[in-house]
This record gives sequence, structure tokens and C-alpha cells, in this order.
Amino acid sequence: MRTYIGGHEAVSTDEFIELALGTPLELWLGVEGESAEERAARLDAARDILADNPDLPDDVSRIVAQVIEANAPELFNVVPLLRRPAAGARGRSRKGAAA
Repeated sequence: MRTYIGGHEAVSTDEFIELALGTPLELWLGVEGESAEERAARLDAARDILADNPDLPDDVSRIVAQVIEANAPELFNVVPLLRRPAAGARGRSRKGAAA
């Protein structure tokens, strides 16, 4: 199944997020090994984007909710674990006379 956003095909999860947000994911998360100067520039750019688009956090929340809803069966496919009996409970019989 192919996913298209705004006429562009998203071939990976990161590309899907980038196309849905309209900004690269690295802008918000940073990259490993970035310098203090690079981080400051990235945060300045992020602030500018948020100032220009104050609805972006709400848009992101909506996208996340839609993805969770669409994938809920897979995300919440939980299998209950069996409880093991307590360490001393094995082999003891509850029937019998008290000593």
C-alpha cells in the first residue's frame, strides 16, 4: 500500500512525518553530535516556524491521533502473561493435618 501526502509519496515513516508536518523531523528532534551553534540555529528556526504557524502543535496532535486510531489494533495487541505460582507454593498440598 502506498501513502501519498499532498501528491508526494511517502516511502518511509520519517518521510511521512516530514510531509505531514511540512518540516524535516530533524528540525524538532535535532541530530546526534550537533554543535551548540547548530542547536541554537535549529531552535531559532523552530521558533520562527511556530510563530508563523501557531496551529502546528494542534495539527501534529491531530495527525498523531489519526495514526493511533488507524493502527490501534496493532499498537494495543497485548497478550496477558500467565502468573507463576509463588516459589514455595509448588509441590505443597493444601490437604492434610496440621502438625
